[in-house]
Amino acid sequence: MIKKEVAHIRKQFKLDHDLMNIYDILNVYIMKESNEIYHWERLPFGMVDREKQELYMGNFKKLITGELDQKLFELKFQAEVEEPAQVMLHQALVTGDPDEWQDLMLLLVDRMMADTHYERDTVITFVRGQYYRPTKDRNDEAEESEKNELFAHPFILCSVNSTEKQRKALLFDYVEREFKYNVIVDPIVKLSTPEQGFFYPSVTDNYSDVNRILYCTGKSNFPDPHFIGEVLNAERSVTALEERAIFEDIVKEVAGEQLDATTIAQLYEEIHQVIETNDDKEEPPKLDYRDVERVLKVSGVEDVTTEKVERAFETIVDDKHYEMKASSVMPKFTTKSIKIETKVATISVSPQDLKYVKQVNYHGRRCILIEVDEDAVIEGFTLTTETL
Repeated sequence: MIKKEVAHIRKQFKLDHDLMNIYDILNVYIMKESNEIYHWERLPFGMVDREKQELYMGNFKKLITGELDQKLFELKFQAEVEEPAQVMLHQALVTGDPDEWQDLMLLLVDRMMADTHYERDTVITFVRGQYYRPTKDRNDEAEESEKNELFAHPFILCSVNSTEKQRKALLFDYVEREFKYNVIVDPIVKLSTPEQGFFYPSVTDNYSDVNRILYCTGKSNFPDPHFIGEVLNAERSVTALEERAIFEDIVKEVAGEQLDATTIAQLYEEIHQVIETNDDKEEPPKLDYRDVERVLKVSGVEDVTTEKVERAFETIVDDKHYEMKASSVMPKFTTKSIKIETKVATISVSPQDLKYVKQVNYHGRRCILIEVDEDAVIEGFTLTTETL
């Protein structure tokens, strides 16, 4: 699954969209004290109040928003599992019986509650529906509409949302002309911040892939291992944060612990070029030991050999043929995603501007030197320029 496919699905979650149909919605309320189902209800989505539909659509869109390998993870199902979730999900996907779909989803809820204690009352929402995708790209000059030939993609989406108590408040009653104390005990379902969930099936080359599932987490780089392994019976995926750490360890193994800012900047520049050059391809670009060797050499790292890089891969990941996603091994290139932390200040800089930063020795003291094109202004005061 690539980001364009995720973006296409996300765009369909809006009301009155002719390329998206949601058939049924199932809400399950779990009490934190008993860790049991307190209430559940299933309704045809069309019978839900329009205001609620808008809230749900916002929740579904928020759930599948984020970067792949950070908040969204395409996972393979585990092999040789007793009562695999894949079979359950596939049966729920193809059944035309809403009651059977409901029962299968409630079985998934039982799995979610097993060996798990929720810190707050929690609502688990399931929907089943179908979205459509044109069989070919739109041609504005063609007489026929792109909607004349469509592929239907049935899907199941699950969103896990916690609740919170309403805040105490003082209200003014216009009719009685008096101040009143607001006493509302009904909890608020936090639909704007889903904690986790999934979208099944995943998509490969614009086709539904029933052998994979898109897992979604609300906290970047922190997928829930219990949900992935025990509920979905899926194989855990490496997060972007973990892959970046692997890359950094490999570079340190080859080049040493210390690098100057110019070399690091060039390193990121080369990886960015790999990403930009392969941006139009279906599969995200990856780096193997040969790519890392080339990038290190071009960046000015000395004494880089194939044997050194292979040995570093085997030392860090125990596999010299391991491949890393290029987009995962570096910070966001155009945003101030790099933090330079000192006891005096924390400086934020983008990888593309890292070449303007240096660490220098000035009168026996280490200093951060930043090249700027304009006068620096602090609290409205323009700094004077000193000549060293």
